[in-house]
Amino acid sequence: MTELKAIPLQRKSGNEHFHRDGQAYDFNLLHFWQWSASDLSNNTLRGKLAEFLVVQTLAASGGVRVEWDAYDIKLPNGLTIEVKSASYLQSWFQHRHSTISFDIRPTRSWNPDANNYSGEARRQAHLYVFCLLSHQEKSTFDPTDLKQWRFYVLQTKILNEQHKAQKQLSLRSLISLNPIECSFADLNEIITDQGNTALITY
Repeated sequence: MTELKAIPLQRKSGNEHFHRDGQAYDFNLLHFWQWSASDLSNNTLRGKLAEFLVVQTLAASGGVRVEWDAYDIKLPNGLTIEVKSASYLQSWFQHRHSTISFDIRPTRSWNPDANNYSGEARRQAHLYVFCLLSHQEKSTFDPTDLKQWRFYVLQTKILNEQHKAQKQLSLRSLISLNPIECSFADLNEIITDQGNTALITY
């Protein structure tokens, strides 16, 4: 039996057509993406959108998102980043704004080449970027408007010192840890600064 190794990831253009027996159908991956990924207020997709925004500000978007990596982003200098997102608004009917909470639980890293998990649960990345879609009016809600986002950058060592085994973190608790709050325009500079320190101290 042929060894079932991990499938190498390749970046797609969106122009790849579905096909059969060498004949292309008149729909392609872009059509699939438009169909499956247009609801940017969806909880699951918003998390990926937040990762994309962080990747964009770091000019590190040339690769491919890996679903099961131990962390969300790894930069050439070795800095690893975990991205978490939350929003006051959801795509469904709401009686009130959502309570802001971020998932910070320690995890066991997965090795796709060996198909197994590490033994120790820990926070894998050097740095956390908490992305809050802070807009609160549904009539003007637009996740592509970067003015509607706020970002909080925090070194993982602070989470470990203050909330070692905690699984969820409220916005109030996050702010009490004195993260660096910034807009999208300043995010690159803040991550670079905090990341240099985290590489040394984590």
